[in-house]
Amino acid sequence: MDTVALLGAAGKVGTRITNILRDDPEYRMLYLEAGEVGLARLREMGLTPTPVQEAVREADIVILSIPDVLIETVAGEVVPQLKSGALVICLDPAAPHGGELPEREDIAYFVVHPCHPPLVNDEVTPEARNDFWGGVAAQNIVCALMQGSEGDYEKGEKLSRKMFAPIINAHRITVEQMAILEPAMAEIVILPCQVVIKEAIEEAIQRGVPTQVAYDFALGHMRVNLGILFGYIDAELSDGAKLAIGLAKESVFQPDWKKVFEPENVIKEVKAITQARARK
Repeated sequence: MDTVALLGAAGKVGTRITNILRDDPEYRMLYLEAGEVGLARLREMGLTPTPVQEAVREADIVILSIPDVLIETVAGEVVPQLKSGALVICLDPAAPHGGELPEREDIAYFVVHPCHPPLVNDEVTPEARNDFWGGVAAQNIVCALMQGSEGDYEKGEKLSRKMFAPIINAHRITVEQMAILEPAMAEIVILPCQVVIKEAIEEAIQRGVPTQVAYDFALGHMRVNLGILFGYIDAELSDGAKLAIGLAKESVFQPDWKKVFEPENVIKEVKAITQARARK
């Protein structure tokens, strides 16, 4: 049985992990929180917080379920105290890819991040269809072994499958590839495009289109476009749609937008996250 120290056990993600693992017979859980609010939440959940020094000394696995801006500081305090052979799990690639983790050759670093339930899925219950985060609906996860052995990877994936269950696939990639997925692809490109879509709907409403009509029209077209563009249906975009895309690329998107994927820019993006500042 592995002893798992969960830092941030009463936070948004930490609470979910806590609820999933608290009765798991394969793990001995130690719950850590900083500050009276977090400690009070743990006690409200019927759990006894473990002192940091005790948890760090006993842990076989440490899960850093804490904000990216705190990873460097917290890891700098915790990692040097871990026993040799311990496994540290990060839930986001920003800090690991940004060089925020302390160097120590005799421990392992594992990174995992959820993909969230896919838009196109086989869910049939209302609860699963309305689950956007995962936990009821099945989702994929991405996993990376930053350093350590194959045994460490297997241990990390096994625990990750439980933390984010139910799981469809656990995709093994590198930390660098995970940073390309987020923040570069998911947050720097896809999310702003979705924000623009929301703003476009609101603009249509401001110009007189009834609210429900605007949403029905937009969401319906998003679904059929998704089917065409991602190969879920055997169809092609119309000539008019292709022309509209060309016009949009001239008026809405910068022609060099793919520069966000260049390695030096990905590093800037993760540093902006871990240091909580705007990119320059």
